[in-house]
Amino acid sequence: MITNINIFKTIFNDAPQPWDIGFQDSAAPGFTGIIDLHNTLFFYLIVICVGVFWILGSVIYYFNYNKSPIVHKYLNHGTLIELIWTITPALILIAIAFPSFRLLYLLDEVISPTMTIKVVGHQWYWSYEYSDFLNENGESMEFDSYMIPDSDLELGQFRLLDVDNKVIIPVDCHIRLIITGEPFLPLLILNNIV
Repeated sequence: MITNINIFKTIFNDAPQPWDIGFQDSAAPGFTGIIDLHNTLFFYLIVICVGVFWILGSVIYYFNYNKSPIVHKYLNHGTLIELIWTITPALILIAIAFPSFRLLYLLDEVISPTMTIKVVGHQWYWSYEYSDFLNENGESMEFDSYMIPDSDLELGQFRLLDVDNKVIIPVDCHIRLIITGEPFLPLLILNNIV
């Protein structure tokens, strides 16, 4: 008789989990490359951490005062070990640089976008600007998007996620999103005072 294991009963549908160190599934080839680079760098990080902690533990265990109380005057300088701990990080950095440069080249924007949307994140709302489309006055179309209050939510809307003005974009076309955040107001006031 086949028994089910609890882990196979749970389907997370790519939702983030507590203490998760990985990314969610990608929806674009560029993000797949970012995930692969993250996994490669994480492997190098684990190898470096294990090596450093092994060397540190060995030094503490074998060269403490009780085991070697007298230090020889010629043991404080070693050309070979200095070459090793200089060249090894350089080789590791080169091994990290090639995949990251490759990904940077692949993510370079070579396609002219159909439209550009500028997004500004404020403390409690978003501002959008369709810079490619002009209104009657010759200005670009702009609007703000606020969260719907709990009292105004309708059936099927998500609390703290649904907004009053949604961004509407066409399908099957390339869209450039320029995303930024507005600085916090008290910082601007302090900078002007000083």
